Amino acid sequence: MTIGSNFNFPADIAQRTHRKKRATHNKWRATFPNPPDLCFDYRSLVEQQNGVAQATDTNHRICIIGAGITGLTTARELYRCGFTNITVLEKSERIGGRHLTALGRNNTNTIGRPPFEMGAMRMPFFNKSNEAPKDGRSLMAYYAKKFQLVHSDFPNPGSPAVRSTGIYLREGSIDDSREPTMLIWENPNGKTAPPGKALGTVFAKWKMFAERMTQTVSEHYGSKDWERMWMSIVKKYEGISFRDLVKMPAITAWRQSDPGNFGGMGMTAQESAVFYSIGIGDGSWGAFYDVCSLYPLRTAIFGFSSHLQLIHGRVNAEGRPIDSPYLNSTEIFDSKRVKFNKPNYIGLGSLAESLLFIKPDETRESLYEHLIKSQQGLLTSSSVTKLKKLKNGKIRVHYDWNTSQPERSEKTFLDFDSVVMTLPSWLIETQISIEDFDEKSLPPQIISAYKTAHWETSCKVYAPLKKSFLSQNKTIPQTIVTDSLVHDVYTYRYNDNHTYDCILLSYTWEDDATKLSLFSDGELVDKCIEELDRILLKSTNIKQKISPYIGREQAVVQRWMNDKNSLGCAKLYRPGTYYDAISLMKYNRDFSHISGLYLCGESFSVDAGWTEPCFRGAIDAVINICKKTHATFNGGFTMQDYPEYEVQTQT
Repeated sequence: MTIGSNFNFPADIAQRTHRKKRATHNKWRATFPNPPDLCFDYRSLVEQQNGVAQATDTNHRICIIGAGITGLTTARELYRCGFTNITVLEKSERIGGRHLTALGRNNTNTIGRPPFEMGAMRMPFFNKSNEAPKDGRSLMAYYAKKFQLVHSDFPNPGSPAVRSTGIYLREGSIDDSREPTMLIWENPNGKTAPPGKALGTVFAKWKMFAERMTQTVSEHYGSKDWERMWMSIVKKYEGISFRDLVKMPAITAWRQSDPGNFGGMGMTAQESAVFYSIGIGDGSWGAFYDVCSLYPLRTAIFGFSSHLQLIHGRVNAEGRPIDSPYLNSTEIFDSKRVKFNKPNYIGLGSLAESLLFIKPDETRESLYEHLIKSQQGLLTSSSVTKLKKLKNGKIRVHYDWNTSQPERSEKTFLDFDSVVMTLPSWLIETQISIEDFDEKSLPPQIISAYKTAHWETSCKVYAPLKKSFLSQNKTIPQTIVTDSLVHDVYTYRYNDNHTYDCILLSYTWEDDATKLSLFSDGELVDKCIEELDRILLKSTNIKQKISPYIGREQAVVQRWMNDKNSLGCAKLYRPGTYYDAISLMKYNRDFSHISGLYLCGESFSVDAGWTEPCFRGAIDAVINICKKTHATFNGGFTMQDYPEYEVQTQT
């Protein structure tokens, strides 16, 4: 997605409108930019003293399956509310889930080497352009401020955060140049269009569509008719792919009488092929061309691609971790003395570590210290195998304990009043049997929706980069977008104290990532470096290798579809399946008070690949558990203030 994010459409337009909350009678109403389905300000609820609510049934027994961002956020916020009987079960030997900050091979710290973000890496804070990121209305902004996380603008292709972006399409002949050429895009002010005739035409068509839709949406978001307008947009676009939207005829103007219709982009087949490779803001979009068009629209229009931030960690100006709990511990253990990854507070991994190890203001202990006081509080290397609904209303959770040490592993179970499921849905289907939930508590359409969900594969190839590349090289662009097998290349620096900078040699999704399974990790690293050298040497305006700058031997590869604890990188949805995805988001409100089962996280969201749905899903589960247990909500909040997901009747 290269064309777009540098212009920050949602954030800039939100700044120009100077609007505050439109619904003055409801202080929980969100402001633009923000996700569209629930116009609700989660940050206002969570940042109150004591958080969401004050528990009345503090001993309500809660199991949280998964210690990724969703599970840890759910546990922390329930703990802030006063719930004390909490168990967190984590299958792997580390916390953080698909937030994976690699500190050397096998996650061992290599002196002088910067962190590599093998999973999520760029965070939207939903701030307007005249606001600091941490003043944005996302939960990411709230937690970044709460945990003192240092951040900077992420070096997206075509953005002011990079010195230059190289664009190499059709073997350097995109504008029918007489010799292979890499187009160089410099955009220091964020307002310079990409170079070349072909890119200029594609950019103009995308810009016209995006600005019209964003301007209109920003004027209506948060108003009393917003939900009706969003449902009109959904009705128009949920059945078509992004590929179809790109070629759909453009309209000359938006009409209030047809509020959901913003037309298409009106691109020709050749223009669409260019757009396929260069995208709309942070890398190529070809892998997503056949997903439901609502996904890229949400990403581009509602703030997910504006002012994206690179998280440095809980660190000082030199990039060194500040004094933090358990930072200097040599080992960390769970409730049964099974070892798991110690906190380093570096990179995006610092977010999960902060959620677990940093004490909330309202409690005497951190979540970690509270959990390990119980023999069943925090259990890592513990794989859930079955959920069984009991006649007394409780849920029995069967799991294999201590799977990292097979000789000591054992099968066991615990009974709970509520169970929060945060795992990728493919893991649920393939590894966990769910028994004795009747159709009133777990309808067949819900089971079908998570079983048939589409999970994307993704592959990242990171390596250390000599500092001389960014400091002295004036020829090779800082980032590169290409239609070759490497696709997107990023280089960036955290600070001057690391001996090396970072190069993301290749970032691919879906089919583009799957085809790389042909190579071993070592072969893939070599292939990426060789391909980059080939492209740069063939480009007559470059004629220079990048390989001398790269620490080939210290490269790290992550293939998410092969990760047994994830089985995919992000959950997306095909055309015509949007309502299925929304039904999963509605489940907690509609059925969890009966079933005792709560579904939350990115697996049960429509904003794949981002951290915000992890947070929002977690808080949704907390709200509904508080409702079920008759907790007292803080700040005057009631369930009448909490909007509900709408699913239109399908014909």
